Amino acid sequence: MLPIKTILAATDFSPMSEYALHFAGALARDYGARLIVAHVVPPPAVAYGEMTVFVEESDRDAARAALEKISLPGVTVEHQLLEGDPSEGIVATARAANCDLIIMGTHGRSGILRLILGSIAEDVLRHAPCPVLTVRGPVPSAESAEAAAEAAAEAAHV
Repeated sequence: MLPIKTILAATDFSPMSEYALHFAGALARDYGARLIVAHVVPPPAVAYGEMTVFVEESDRDAARAALEKISLPGVTVEHQLLEGDPSEGIVATARAANCDLIIMGTHGRSGILRLILGSIAEDVLRHAPCPVLTVRGPVPSAESAEAAAEAAAEAAHV
């Protein structure tokens, strides 16, 4: 059995991240491992052109509140709010905490969306000091997708 003493779970508060967090919590509980849950807030951006534009700063208080609400049964969770490039922050935190495993959700983008938006998970995979487990949430069944479509159609007719 691999010794897993410290797990870093990265979150962007998406449903995919939430699914990965539950997976990380289960592993941390089963291995008796330390669990660090981190969220990276991008820094305020400045654009130069004919005039200087200051992009509104991210709401750190809301991110901190959302991060601190995360709790998982049977596991003590350490919360870390970071600032900067998400992949660099995740990798740096994993190094500093001597993590044995990084767990993160993936949106599963491909094609042009991946080209435009990039892949934080892929960047972390390339530079991480430890194994990285990417978790893609469960794909909805055909029945649940069909039921959701019917409910949306009914709501539109009301």
